[in-house]
Amino acid sequence: MFVANYIDRVNIGFAQDQLRADVGISASAFGLGAGLFFVAYAIFEVPSNMLLERFGAKIWLTRIMVTWGLVATGMAFVTSVEMFYVLRFLLGVAEAGFFPAVIYYFTRWLPDADRGRATAIFLMGSGTASVIAGPLSGALLEMHGIWGHSGWQWMFFIEGIASVVLGVVAYRFLDNKVEDATWLTDAEKNGLARMVEDEQRARDARRDTSRISRWKLFTDPQMLLFCWIYFAISLALYAVTFWLPSIVDDIGGLSEFEVGLLVAVPWLCALVAVYLTGRASDRTGRRRPFLVGALLAGAVGTTLATLVSPWWGLAALCVAAMGFKTSSPVFWTIPQSYLDARVAAPAIALVNSLGNLGGFVSPTAFGILEDATGSTEGGLIGLSVVGVLCALSVRFLHGGGPNDPLRGGR
Repeated sequence: MFVANYIDRVNIGFAQDQLRADVGISASAFGLGAGLFFVAYAIFEVPSNMLLERFGAKIWLTRIMVTWGLVATGMAFVTSVEMFYVLRFLLGVAEAGFFPAVIYYFTRWLPDADRGRATAIFLMGSGTASVIAGPLSGALLEMHGIWGHSGWQWMFFIEGIASVVLGVVAYRFLDNKVEDATWLTDAEKNGLARMVEDEQRARDARRDTSRISRWKLFTDPQMLLFCWIYFAISLALYAVTFWLPSIVDDIGGLSEFEVGLLVAVPWLCALVAVYLTGRASDRTGRRRPFLVGALLAGAVGTTLATLVSPWWGLAALCVAAMGFKTSSPVFWTIPQSYLDARVAAPAIALVNSLGNLGGFVSPTAFGILEDATGSTEGGLIGLSVVGVLCALSVRFLHGGGPNDPLRGGR
């Protein structure tokens, strides 16, 4: 589901040149439209996750997927800048809640010691999507002219319909809670549920949990820090995601399919890095050093990309993709271990929604910079600075594994 989710979210990066030419969209307007998705995502994410608690994952995740697939399909019929803006916003409304719903889902299914690997495997979906999206979208773009439709129209239509179909299929396999899992024995269900409950009781023993107000999440310093760090991670990730096809295209002499293949290379490297780092952070129990290392690697990669030739720049962006992509799953294990289960769903949604506003800022800023300077170098340098500042902020995070002296503290 996350593979399809991520493809429908970022495939406009591959359609950028054709879409802008056919509809008459400037670089800054394209960046704004790409970013509007995240504004809607931020507005509707917390309500969506609260409805998840009411209806259960089975129904709510299916609803999310089917509606976003329908909106993604509608992108094939864009005829104006205004329509582009509206559909991108509606896509954010439809997708809102999917990612934090799954992260919350893990807190109800898995003990803390296993969440690092589980989150890493789940987030490998976006890396897998990035690897698949390049060749797939490039191939669909080359359907240009078939039955009188542009390649970008075929790309949006086929990839959107695929999400609708997958959403219907997923309904058959999702279970709301451990007790519903027919693929576990009774002993396994009881043991797993008991482990999750014991961890919640341990968190309760470390804190005053007599009254837990969801509104206080907005003033909790740790929550604000979580939001800032994830904002910085999202800003870096989506800047690289949306503009990487354009940067690769600057190499010159490449077909749409060849650009798609080359775009897949940094994300293939990131996919391996995400899995290995998730295993290593689970094994050591120390999340924060891995998070700092990943953020600094991303900053180094984006800096090098501005200093070398396009081919070497692609290699530098491999380093950047590995760093920024790896930082996301490592980061999410920290709020998972910090948050009380009774506020985990809205809290995770809050961090994800406000943090994802980085996905609005970065493509918008990159578009404005490209219109003004004809280059994305200024944006890449800015990402390096953000990566370093984010790494410095990790020092103040609470929660980070059983060996982290700050775990459970405030």
